[in-house]
Amino acid sequence: MTAGGFGQLRATDADRESVRVILEEAHAEGRLTWEEFDARATALESARTYDQLAELTRDLPRQAAGAPLAVRQGLPAAPRGTNALAIASLACGVSQLLFSPLTGIPAVVLGHMARGQIRRTGEDGAGMALVGLVLGYSGLAAAVIVASVVVMLGLWIFH
Repeated sequence: MTAGGFGQLRATDADRESVRVILEEAHAEGRLTWEEFDARATALESARTYDQLAELTRDLPRQAAGAPLAVRQGLPAAPRGTNALAIASLACGVSQLLFSPLTGIPAVVLGHMARGQIRRTGEDGAGMALVGLVLGYSGLAAAVIVASVVVMLGLWIFH
């Protein structure tokens, strides 16, 4: 395997985009003729592995195009952050015990919003959002049950 040991691994769209930028810069700097640029850009459309990407830029100054983006920049893979709405959902769910069952409403709303964002962005925090949802729904259900019992007792006592 070449290209930093990634060889036959499938490249991402971000990696292909990075190679496209390198090719455009090389063409703008006069390192590639239009015909060379066009041929490599056409080959880029069908490139699937890091080896194939590396081959397109092997003779250009930025050699590391055949490795994942973070590795090319000498960085560890970027850690995914924890979704802020998931944290807020969990906090609202837990705060029901201290403050009011009404904080279950924002726990549920924020939990659903967080799960949607997490699916789109790949952030961490799915477990927190789920726990916030469970606590929120549980707290609301408990509040409804308690309110129903109080109403039933009131009707029974004053009837």
